[in-house]
Amino acid sequence: MGPLALDRAFEQRGGRVAHVRSTTIAAGDLSVRRPGPDLDARRRAVADAPWTWLHQVHGPAVVTVAAPGDRAGAAADAAVTAVTGAVLAVHTADCAPIVLVSDEGPVGAVHAGWRGLAAGVVEATVATLRAAGGGDVRALVGPCIQPSCYEFGKDALDEVVAAVGEEARGTTADDRPALDLPAAVVATLRRAGVDEVEASPACTACDADGRFFSHRARGDAGRQATLVWVEAR
Repeated sequence: MGPLALDRAFEQRGGRVAHVRSTTIAAGDLSVRRPGPDLDARRRAVADAPWTWLHQVHGPAVVTVAAPGDRAGAAADAAVTAVTGAVLAVHTADCAPIVLVSDEGPVGAVHAGWRGLAAGVVEATVATLRAAGGGDVRALVGPCIQPSCYEFGKDALDEVVAAVGEEARGTTADDRPALDLPAAVVATLRRAGVDEVEASPACTACDADGRFFSHRARGDAGRQATLVWVEAR
């Protein structure tokens, strides 16, 4: 089992390359609960540059990063940057990690749980990215919990559906009401004008190879990280 679930590079205009990485349990716990040398070493093994990590609060706030490591620890669920070498990171253990990459240079990272999704964090991040100069935008949705494992209460499910549409309704493996988080994220991205969307089919709760931390399935305190940054050639 390798340390990365996703490792991609996208050519941008002006000789830049956007890098996208998403970790597995094999990379270790990358949660921000216990800062220190061990966490620093695990981060460097994934991306050897200052990380902008977030104090994720399940809301719509987006920060704009002006230098590598800028706004680290900010209370927000998304970050956008047009700065070369600035690593943006979100941390998940069932929620959906989303990376936005524009052809023009700006990139973004989003942590989307059901509360943040309903609050509009996806639309806010796309708008911030475009305001930073990103025109054509593609999105990658990393491993998250799938509806087969995500039974959801009726009132909360109705709240999400009212905010993002019927795509959020799903069913569990035993036909109980569920939140279809990846489908809701994809539909929200497309309504925000992002036509090129790629979503991982992996389920953090029931992955056959046990590659991911899952809060809902096992109460894991650990987190995987999803990152994006831009380098000049």
